[in-house]
Amino acid sequence: MRSGSAAAAAVILSRRLGAVLLLVLLLIAATAAAAEGSKSGSGDGKAHNYEEALRKSLLYFEAQRSGRLPHGQRVPWRDHSGLTDGLEQGVDLVGGYYDAGDHVKFGLPMAFTVTMLSWSMLEYGADVAAAGELAHALEAIKWGTDYFIKAHTQPDELWAEVGDGDTDHYCWQRPEDMTTSRQAYKVDRDHPGSDVAGETAAAMAAASMVFRKSNPHYAHLLLHHAQQLFEFADGYRGQYDSSIAEVKSYYASVSGYKDELLWAALWLHRATGKPGYLDYVVDNAHDFGGTGWAITEFSWDVKYAGVQILAARLLLRGEHTAEQKRTLERYQAKAEHYVCACLGRNAQAGGEDANVERSPGGMLYIRQWNNMQYVTNAAFLLSTYADYLAEAGVGTVTCAGGETAGAGEVAALARAQVDYVLGTNPRGVSYLVGYGAKYPARVHHRAASIVPYKHSKQFIGCSQGFEHWFGRRSSNPNVLVGAIVGGPDRRDRFRDNRDNYMQTEACTYNTAPMVGMFAKLNRMAREERERRAATARSGTAAEV
Repeated sequence: MRSGSAAAAAVILSRRLGAVLLLVLLLIAATAAAAEGSKSGSGDGKAHNYEEALRKSLLYFEAQRSGRLPHGQRVPWRDHSGLTDGLEQGVDLVGGYYDAGDHVKFGLPMAFTVTMLSWSMLEYGADVAAAGELAHALEAIKWGTDYFIKAHTQPDELWAEVGDGDTDHYCWQRPEDMTTSRQAYKVDRDHPGSDVAGETAAAMAAASMVFRKSNPHYAHLLLHHAQQLFEFADGYRGQYDSSIAEVKSYYASVSGYKDELLWAALWLHRATGKPGYLDYVVDNAHDFGGTGWAITEFSWDVKYAGVQILAARLLLRGEHTAEQKRTLERYQAKAEHYVCACLGRNAQAGGEDANVERSPGGMLYIRQWNNMQYVTNAAFLLSTYADYLAEAGVGTVTCAGGETAGAGEVAALARAQVDYVLGTNPRGVSYLVGYGAKYPARVHHRAASIVPYKHSKQFIGCSQGFEHWFGRRSSNPNVLVGAIVGGPDRRDRFRDNRDNYMQTEACTYNTAPMVGMFAKLNRMAREERERRAATARSGTAAEV
């Protein structure tokens, strides 16, 4: 027994040392691979300032706030709005986020935004804190979760939307002047919505881990809601857009609800450690498509790639039983299909959709409308998967057809996509508003495009906004700092017009995953500077 234990300990030590060495090598490789791109495409020839990008990305969420704004509000051109939300239904639904440039509060993309903000903190929270942005990141998450607590009024009842997209889009007003419908819509036992309930469960479970140390009571409350919402989502199955017809033209659940059920179960497993949640993911792997769908996108609607990467994490960390291993290996194979699709390394025998298209400038391209959401979410998934591989001491991914790709390539591609967003692209335009010398000036955003309410409290009516503000060719009077717009087309072309909503509208779920990415890359850039300084000092000492 003793000799066997010693041998096992030696193996474990060897693996840990190997993992550390691989992590260092991946860090150096990713930094070197992206350094030239960052320098050559950032407009002024300098490397990107990821700390500035991080600060500005968190500021954006304050511009999207609905409800009564706090004294510490840092976006001065916004004021209180939506203060009667839920009043007609006898429930307090004040708060939360507007998803984009309009004033509807859509529950599904809002919950996904909070999930991705929380995942950013779980992976890169120390990096966010090192940049001095921890408090702002926690506030961004809590603004969403406070609203979800209000919206979850009964164990089997969740208010999933406030406002009506059709009437809202007929008006161009500041949120402070809103005259459009504030009708609220819910899902319940008779009108199920497993997708929106599942995503909200995922968001609250992930957020509970973020607040576990700083606010344990609040973390416990979030986890309680998450568990109830998962039971509701699983026990009363159905798509929320079948229960709420008003959402169908805006955030239809094209992928269905099974991906959200797997997604929520994985987050609850991570938050609680309870084996029943992982059993659920394994037992439903085939029937729910978790090990069947080979996906090339990840978004507020389609969660399969995220599910597969979270499941692969459990495999890489050895957090499973022997019986679960084979199913988790199938999840990992699909996760690596997504990774390889982004790298363009899947065998073409899988069809023309086996890989993700790239623009001439290197941007991952999925579709015309708001393509940047796929870019930023891909960057985050690629980055986290590269980290998971490094932690496990694994150096490669296996692509469809048998080709392999280095984990360093995966990390480098993630950084290249971030740098593209920040201006390393053929146009030299930063698609993060307010960052760099050139960025979109006419963002499709009602509040940003009209004179601030605090400067002019004169009422601006529904059609008046269209007549006097929407059609102006001048820049928006308010800069929507930290917003990531829809971005360029497949040829890297971008038209900065307010009516070009496919390219100039920004969404909360575009920016959310970049909080983690900016924080991580800021730390990597700092470490690279320290290495260069140390090398320079050693060289100077040698000369002396």
